[in-house]
Amino acid sequence: MDSWPCIRIMTLVEILDKIEILGAIVGLTYLWLEYKANIWLWAAGVVMPLFYIYIFFAGKFYANACINVYYLFASIYGWFQWRKGATGESAEMRITSLPQQRRLPLAGIFAVLFALIVWILHSFTDSPVPLGDAFTTALSIIAMYLLAHKHLEQWLLWIVVNAVSAVLYFRQGLYPTCVLYAIYAAVSVAGFFKWQGMMKNYRESP
Repeated sequence: MDSWPCIRIMTLVEILDKIEILGAIVGLTYLWLEYKANIWLWAAGVVMPLFYIYIFFAGKFYANACINVYYLFASIYGWFQWRKGATGESAEMRITSLPQQRRLPLAGIFAVLFALIVWILHSFTDSPVPLGDAFTTALSIIAMYLLAHKHLEQWLLWIVVNAVSAVLYFRQGLYPTCVLYAIYAAVSVAGFFKWQGMMKNYRESP
């Protein structure tokens, strides 16, 4: 009789590991499509949060679990934004730099979101890493907005988010997710230069 709880716990751990691996595969597909500035990234962006809502709740990353609900709807918004930017024979809107006049307001929004999420996590959850969870969540919200509007600077924010997230997930034992986010961080650097080159080609094209 004493062995049943242990058997059930091992089963749940195994299920979580399999979901993490599946989520990582979808996540890598999403990242590759984002690197290529391919509009189909938004289709993967709808599927990926379904895995990570569960993974992050199980790992007590409550803010990151909630932000994946945001990712789900933001992916739908991003799809329409990229399609709305289509002109002539172009299938997608062009990559642009974030306008200077939007940078300070977005920094202010980040600060407010960070403070609010920290307060929520401290007051209503047993999150083991409230500051880290709040930081990556608030910055991800801003980065997702920039991605939806196809701004080059979104990669700079994702570099920070992914590097910090990889450390946090390693500390919590979410190893497949940690590896995924470490890869995200590396590819985000390459993605920045890839998009920068694409943006330069847009400007030079007639």
